[in-house]
Amino acid sequence: MSVAVTWLGHSTVVLDLTTPDGTVRLVTDPLLHRHAGLLRRRGRRPLTEAWLGADAALLSHLHHDHAELRSLRLLGDVPVLTAPANARWLRGKGLRGVGLDDTWHEVARWVDVRLAPAVHAHRLMPHRPNTASGHLVRARVGGRPVTVWAVGDTEHFPGIAHVRDLAGGHVDIALVPVHGWGPRLSGGHLGPAQAAEVCAEVGVRVAVPVHWGTLHVLGARHLPPGWMDHAGRAFAAAVQRHAPETRAVLLRPGESYQAAGLDA
Repeated sequence: MSVAVTWLGHSTVVLDLTTPDGTVRLVTDPLLHRHAGLLRRRGRRPLTEAWLGADAALLSHLHHDHAELRSLRLLGDVPVLTAPANARWLRGKGLRGVGLDDTWHEVARWVDVRLAPAVHAHRLMPHRPNTASGHLVRARVGGRPVTVWAVGDTEHFPGIAHVRDLAGGHVDIALVPVHGWGPRLSGGHLGPAQAAEVCAEVGVRVAVPVHWGTLHVLGARHLPPGWMDHAGRAFAAAVQRHAPETRAVLLRPGESYQAAGLDA
């Protein structure tokens, strides 16, 4: 079993899971255009070949930097797996929203997805549901299943360690948010140190930091200097202190991490 993790910036990650029937491609919180409303992307937009041919999208919540309708439509007629209230809203927009619950949903043979708990109640939206969740992806090939946790936007909450039980006792790869899109981190998010502590609590083997270094408000990219590059390095350092059994893998937008033999 192998899993390729390609970070496209912010919370957009492409998971390519190799199965006996071929590769299953999942895209988390697709943000595929140059900008997202008032937010500006640092660097170029993701290359089309990086996300083309997705089998499904995993949508954590409906904030505009995660649920960008133009990007979701670029993926084509693929299922968008999310919480039921979000799925109903997406179907009203002409997208194939699929509401998940706390059971496993088969995306393709060998690959299942279910929701994972998250707490992200800040910045209520009057015209969109505010249900937030993470996702657990399970690839059932070979020995024990390989599990990927797309954490989604969340604060630290009591019982987050229960995610390990939901995942079947282990989390091989976690896509962990470590910051935001401004110099100051707003409520409902994990900072670098908290994100590392979560990895320790859940027992994450490999952690890829996301939700950092990509988006900024117009005019705020360089104020204060270096803020966009700080969170990734701070997370890697915090993992060494707080989660020594976790390996932090820092990617630049467009870079991939190839994990093989995870079922060993």
